[in-house]
Amino acid sequence: MTGSRVVALGHYQPARVLTNEDLAAMVDTTDEWILSRVGIKTRHIAGPEEPVDELAFQAAGKALAGAGLTPDDIDLVLVATSTAIDRSPNMAARVAAKLGMGGGPAVMDINVVCSGFTHALATADHAIRAGSATRALVIGADKMTEITDWTDRTTCVLTGDGAGAAVVEASEEPGIGPVLWGSVPEMGNAVRIEGTPPVFAQEGQSVYRWTTSQLPPLARKVCEKAGITPADLAAVVLHQANLRIIEPLAAKIGAVNAVVARDVVDSGNTSAASIPMALSKLVQRGEIVSGAPVLLFGFGGNLSYAGQVIRCP
Repeated sequence: MTGSRVVALGHYQPARVLTNEDLAAMVDTTDEWILSRVGIKTRHIAGPEEPVDELAFQAAGKALAGAGLTPDDIDLVLVATSTAIDRSPNMAARVAAKLGMGGGPAVMDINVVCSGFTHALATADHAIRAGSATRALVIGADKMTEITDWTDRTTCVLTGDGAGAAVVEASEEPGIGPVLWGSVPEMGNAVRIEGTPPVFAQEGQSVYRWTTSQLPPLARKVCEKAGITPADLAAVVLHQANLRIIEPLAAKIGAVNAVVARDVVDSGNTSAASIPMALSKLVQRGEIVSGAPVLLFGFGGNLSYAGQVIRCP
């Protein structure tokens, strides 16, 4: 049985930036109120010409370039998203077409909302270990602003748009650790994207209590499954939901020597895009050395979670 590893990353964000001052002109809020409650300063907003598959395509192209591969080298495309344009063709098929993939890759979307990327990364790892794929393109992409209620100050201050991508390939030395995943189905309504047209809503206090109380032991168990301790981690990349969730959760995990991703400050909550985008930026800035252990842990919609320790590309 072979393992798999992440060999390259890429990310993309739209050019338009929405500041807290901009939001204060739209709803009853202030920069101070937003910073004190969620820690977000800015977020990127995609226009009508940038649908979800375009965001995903841009990030994917950067990841492929970083890996020194062509689109035809990929035989599995996974797109984690909860803001797909249509039911069919799915976003993975659209991205494969935009990239000009001629090798007939398998194409699948995975909708586990904010933990979608870590679910998709585990799925790619499993497919490669089983011999069903040799190289996978794993993308997290969401256009959250398209499902945002801009009159609701509790949610509109959170959301942003973007995409992050990883190239995963077979490896004799496993670089992606065992996944720990699960959910709390009876609390699934705490985070919702419902209606026609669909709108994002959540029960903020319930989500905050769940993440800060229930997730730290689960994150430590991810490290245990990978055969390391939290103190061994070089970086912690959590779903970028809210700085008031990220900082307490990172502290409770016990990763005392780790860089903690805080991309939420500049990007807002980008759902499935948040982990690969934050990780790609840390690597691009040279804040994590190649081969170092990194905890990825997604959580949120459905009150689902998924995490694994990977080796930095």
